[in-house]
Amino acid sequence: MGAGMEERQPAIKVENVKKIYKLYDKPSDRFKEAFGLAKNRHKEHYALNGVSMEIMQGETVGIIGTNGSGKSTILKIITGVLNQTEGEVIVNGRISALLELGAGFNMEYNGIENVYLNGTMMGFSEKEIDAKLPEILKFADIGDYVYQPVKTYSSGMFVRLAFAVAINIEPEILIVDEALSVGDVFFQAKCYQKFEEFKKLGKTIVFVSHDLSSISKYCDRVYLLNQGQLLGDGSPKEMIDAFKRVLVGQYELPDETEQEINTVLPEGAVNPELLEYGTKQAEMTEFYITDEKNVRTTAVIKGSEFTIHVKVKFHERIVAPIFAFSFKNVKGTEITGTNSMLEKAFLEPVRKGSVKEVTFTQKMSLQGGEYLLSLGVTGYDGSDFKVYHRLYDVLNITVISDKDTVGFYDMDSKVAVREAADAEARIIPYRHEA
Repeated sequence: MGAGMEERQPAIKVENVKKIYKLYDKPSDRFKEAFGLAKNRHKEHYALNGVSMEIMQGETVGIIGTNGSGKSTILKIITGVLNQTEGEVIVNGRISALLELGAGFNMEYNGIENVYLNGTMMGFSEKEIDAKLPEILKFADIGDYVYQPVKTYSSGMFVRLAFAVAINIEPEILIVDEALSVGDVFFQAKCYQKFEEFKKLGKTIVFVSHDLSSISKYCDRVYLLNQGQLLGDGSPKEMIDAFKRVLVGQYELPDETEQEINTVLPEGAVNPELLEYGTKQAEMTEFYITDEKNVRTTAVIKGSEFTIHVKVKFHERIVAPIFAFSFKNVKGTEITGTNSMLEKAFLEPVRKGSVKEVTFTQKMSLQGGEYLLSLGVTGYDGSDFKVYHRLYDVLNITVISDKDTVGFYDMDSKVAVREAADAEARIIPYRHEA
């Protein structure tokens, strides 16, 4: 059984931790500064700025925040994957971490070999791993794929094996960073059942998730980060409510200055490796997303209304331009999208030099998680299809959810359960006819 609250000691203590990255405009600036040829050619970016946390033994603690808030960074520092720039981190207990798919696995080895590799890295003997292997394979439930190189696994199979290893090496502290969102709903349920077992055994769990319903259900406490700053900690309900205020720029710092924090999010996490092509007869010059309160954001609350904004400049006359968007998941599967022709919204010629502002407004029905937005301007020149400008995977959009259903999107079902009109309705048993 877990120790009583009065007997608990800190499992993880984070004191005034800062993580600073030096950003350079060009590689030559980095070179000049490194060799003393120039000074102060960099800008400092605070991935974490004076963050302190104390997580007690036996607690299940969630960390929430928008993209770029520092969630993954603090987990990597706690687990030793990254070093902090300033501050102190103290960990009491054996940590098992599931941070990124592929971390700690050799992609050329098969599943069994990777189990032994990870177990050995954690300090277990071959005999001890032999004893744990049946339980690991049972939990992973990937069949004969355990004998195949893990580079051939789907992301779902990979996370099954990685999580099975992580929870069966007797950790005192389990750290999970969003990886469970890869598995199917039944595997996720099995993982959360394991969380319950861990809680009863007095073990410590720290996890990051965009699934606010899981944060609410399983966490004793929650920390809220934003843009590298710790905004506060408290009950799941308190912090989830605060998070929703952050998303619409209405959260205030709970200190004596009552200074309102700058929560206007960047226009978008623009992909530096996006695929761009087209004739450029029409060109998208600006694009961003706003929430239902018209605040620019890269995070949208599931069930709320949001708008995609695109500004298009026309360098040539175009008879009937078509404006389009689509969403993919992180695996590259196209989930949904539409265009102005399908919506019968705009079927007019546009003159050279014109600038159009295009908006798509809709309710967010996708499940919680990460998505990639693609944009396009196309059209027909006679019978020939023309691509004037396309931007693939241009923005990373986070959907924040407190209820995820099965599959890609939520049908927003209304459920009712009531007494049947004929409560004494006779049940006819099934008979097998020989």
